[in-house]
Amino acid sequence: MQASKQTVSPLRQRMEEDLRMRKLAPKTRQAYIRAVRKFAKFLGRSPDTATDEDLRRFQLHLIDQGTSPITLNATIVGLNFLFEVTLGRPEAMAKMQSVRVPQKLPVILSKDEVTRLIACVGHIKHQTALSLAYGTGLRVGEVVALKVGDIDSKRMTLRVEQGKGLKDRYAMLSPVLLERLRVWWRVARAQGKILEGGWLFPGLDPLQSLSTRQLNRAIHDAATMAKIDKRVSMHTLRHSFATHLLEQKVDIRVIQVLLGHQRLDTTAHYVQVATDVLREVISPLETLQPS
Repeated sequence: MQASKQTVSPLRQRMEEDLRMRKLAPKTRQAYIRAVRKFAKFLGRSPDTATDEDLRRFQLHLIDQGTSPITLNATIVGLNFLFEVTLGRPEAMAKMQSVRVPQKLPVILSKDEVTRLIACVGHIKHQTALSLAYGTGLRVGEVVALKVGDIDSKRMTLRVEQGKGLKDRYAMLSPVLLERLRVWWRVARAQGKILEGGWLFPGLDPLQSLSTRQLNRAIHDAATMAKIDKRVSMHTLRHSFATHLLEQKVDIRVIQVLLGHQRLDTTAHYVQVATDVLREVISPLETLQPS
């Protein structure tokens, strides 16, 4: 399955064609190829010669290496595509087993912490991007993929094209966020950083968008400056957006749509961390009559 810079093996070419035929997202295709490449390195020969015992040994090898449950399951999914779709040998996967992923509560920032965090961002571009991430609940990849034309100030919406699952949707656009975007647009246009119809958050080269890595670095630096003693990432702003809406008594089905979740039970995880909601629940102990 390993390919040099000059040649690509017939097996890899066939798998890449199968991936393209199903129009899987580029990141998904890369993850599947990476999983097969990892297996080929372990096996020491072409993966199409592997037996179910070889695959079982590979899973044990990953476990012994301390591979996380999420990475382990992702690897199994990639290999499953190879053997079931490309090779037509689903039985080879019989001895590989996905593992249970421990459910951890997401890290949530208080509104005061969000305010301090955004205030500590040094660059107006990064500050506006973080404001947008918190104000809309968009994923970091969706934030950097926005273009100026995606802003609809009349309908007060943001168009999110080809988000997770390759689905378009609309995100909310609040008046405060719109004003911050206008301030950033005026500054960037005056400096020639935003092109007509170009990226809302361009990189150093206006033809390229800001990278997710740059935003993650910006939020980590801001969290340190704000003295926030939590593991903060761009996804933390998304978690905080959903939790704060829930605490404001926004219908969970509306939050599901705003987040772009396919399943309501994914959104329901935020009920566990919406402490304001939990505090309003009256314990049955409080309703007992004194004896």
